[in-house]
Amino acid sequence: MREEQPATRQSARFLLLYALAVAGGAVAYVPFLTIVMPSRVSELAGAVDVEWVAYTTFFGAIVASLANILFGWLSDRIQNRRIWVWGGLIASSAMLVCFPYVTTLAMLIGFIILWQMALNMMLGPLAAWAGDSVPDQQKGMLGGLLAFAPAVGALSAAIVTIPGLANFQERLWIVATIVALCVLPVLLLGKPRRFAELEAAAGPESDVPGPALRSRKVVIRMWFARLLVQICEAALFANVLFWFRSIDKTLGDDDTAQILSIVVVVAIPIAMVVGRWADRHDRPITPLSVSAAFASIGLLLMAFSSTSLTAIASYAVFGIAGTVFLSLHTSQTLRVLPKPRNRGRDLGIFNLTNTAPSLVMPWLVLSLVPLFGFPALLATLAVLAALAAGLLWRLGKLV
Repeated sequence: MREEQPATRQSARFLLLYALAVAGGAVAYVPFLTIVMPSRVSELAGAVDVEWVAYTTFFGAIVASLANILFGWLSDRIQNRRIWVWGGLIASSAMLVCFPYVTTLAMLIGFIILWQMALNMMLGPLAAWAGDSVPDQQKGMLGGLLAFAPAVGALSAAIVTIPGLANFQERLWIVATIVALCVLPVLLLGKPRRFAELEAAAGPESDVPGPALRSRKVVIRMWFARLLVQICEAALFANVLFWFRSIDKTLGDDDTAQILSIVVVVAIPIAMVVGRWADRHDRPITPLSVSAAFASIGLLLMAFSSTSLTAIASYAVFGIAGTVFLSLHTSQTLRVLPKPRNRGRDLGIFNLTNTAPSLVMPWLVLSLVPLFGFPALLATLAVLAALAAGLLWRLGKLV
């Protein structure tokens, strides 16, 4: 009888179901945080709605960061990701459909805190699940598939806001239903193959200092590189509409929304091709450095744009490169974490690079735009993206 060979690649079915679940995670928060919650705040706060949106965003970001680390760590300790994803899916969806019953600003703050905890009960362990299940030679492909998540999140926000489709409460039920349809398949049908090298977390850690030191270097550079690119993304996400209008006053909200949507969709096949290239050539970090460099070039082109055509084209360079960077960085981070048995906790620490920019970005914008205009802001962001590219350029020799 022929001896069965150990699996070397994860099944395509699990990869697709997992990517669908991550897209469901984006649906869980993008429509709510960008449309539903600000709309409710405006109803409750009136003329001071901008301040209250800032308060809720600030407290929500802090709670999300802590909860992501907490539930990632808990899923490490009991060595079960699936049960936390189940719990977070049920709790966050139940809270979402109860949002119409929030009638005061104090209740709103409390709701956001509890909802962020429930949501990150799902998102933290879900992120770590990929590290448990996807071998290194497929992490580029995984990163390409993860590029679908922002596109699906943006599409869901567009769907729930179609005029006449649904009232306020019905929108929340639609969002919860889409999330369930995306996440449940991997929970019910996802049966990933197991890989001994990915389950080394259960064993003792190596006492050899060389690899540990090397991994620490890589992790630190990966963390700071993502933080720098995320600051660029956060600054543009909040101000791209105003920048477009500063160049061409005829560009409205709908034009900007269409540009952003097209950029995110175009980035998907590019991320998949680049991720597949990284797998085939065993060059996981090189695409990250190159895409960060292209993001820097796009920002510089934006700084010197003077017509709507050049503005759109230069933003496309930045937007596509940034999406490719963030998608592939998410998957390749799983390759370099120094302690696999603390994968969930460490990914939660990496998640700080997604929330910390929200605290840095407003001060950066306010210190530059009023005095020097958008070109100064864009040039500064270009420097940050270039620094990210430089941090990662030599890592290909270390990973």
